Amino acid sequence: MRCPSCASLDTQVKDSRPTEDSAAIRRRRVCLTCGFRFTTFERVQLRELIVIKRNGRRVPFDRDKLVRSIDVALRKRPVAPELVERAVSKIVRELESLGESEISSETIGETVMEHLRELDDVAYVRFASVYRNFREAKDFEAVLGELSGDEAEARGAAGPRK
Repeated sequence: MRCPSCASLDTQVKDSRPTEDSAAIRRRRVCLTCGFRFTTFERVQLRELIVIKRNGRRVPFDRDKLVRSIDVALRKRPVAPELVERAVSKIVRELESLGESEISSETIGETVMEHLRELDDVAYVRFASVYRNFREAKDFEAVLGELSGDEAEARGAAGPRK
């Protein structure tokens, strides 16, 4: 593993343990050249996924890009990092279990929105505004209407609020 500080390949694993949801192995490493300590994660990858972009371009699926986009949507929101990691792992597993090696960016976006909706309403609206390319206030109103409709359905099933 290459050291992020000095780029040396001479690193050593000091500690390994499973993550909370056992979806990955967390490894603490130390660079034998400069002494820098860092953490890596090892995950099972069922298949190589290729993303088909809206313009037809094909690029390899990048889990880190998925994490960054979810982090942007969740910026300054009270969501624990463990919940984010668990959601990302679920999304990746869902995508891998579709049985296709090529997945459209639309499929990924819709899957992310489903999971963000469960995590945080504000993050869901933020992500939707970028993913669906909102241009007017009524675009936001439509998504907020979807969220309000879901809450009303949940209240209806649980009975009236007091």
